[in-house]
Amino acid sequence: MISLWQAHASFAMMIFLVLPSFGLNRAWRIALLIALLAASFIPLDGLSLAAYLRSHIDDLAITSLVFMVWGCLRRLDILPPAQHGQTSVLILFAAMALVLYPATLGLSDLDPYRLGFSPRPLLIFIALLTLGLFYLRNGLAVAMLAGATLAFIAGIKPSHNYWDYLVDPLLGLYCCLALLMLATRWLYRKLITLCGPMRKNSV
Repeated sequence: MISLWQAHASFAMMIFLVLPSFGLNRAWRIALLIALLAASFIPLDGLSLAAYLRSHIDDLAITSLVFMVWGCLRRLDILPPAQHGQTSVLILFAAMALVLYPATLGLSDLDPYRLGFSPRPLLIFIALLTLGLFYLRNGLAVAMLAGATLAFIAGIKPSHNYWDYLVDPLLGLYCCLALLMLATRWLYRKLITLCGPMRKNSV
């Protein structure tokens, strides 16, 4: 039952975050989010739209759900824009994905996914990492990691592997692409800065 509600919530939030705001005020944006949640129950070939989407992307990690909730609250102007820490969140979960998924695809002899079944060392590492991020006042990362750990302890997902609570392919891909875009923008600005004085000298 929890997985089904997770699928419906994921469907609504993903589409809400992808759609433009259309210049709607907060009340209409809330109505749009509720309408998307209702639309997730529309049947398609015997499955609801949410279940159909879930059949393609599987259940998302708890960290992804927290990340999307944060994004929705920002778009609804309930939370203020983050002042700092977004890039560190992208780096953190991109690194997790790069550690986990090449190995699961057989590209490495290491098998970090197996650690998730007896995750005491991993739990300790994530706890220390969460404390460090709390000290750095990175509230989003703390909420994502703490939410995943509490959900794992409570066993709210069908999986018994801690990794399935921490990261999923969709989150890892998003973080890697976002970092690539940030690096491209930084490189472009650097080139513009360097080319400016060169053009003046040539004139």
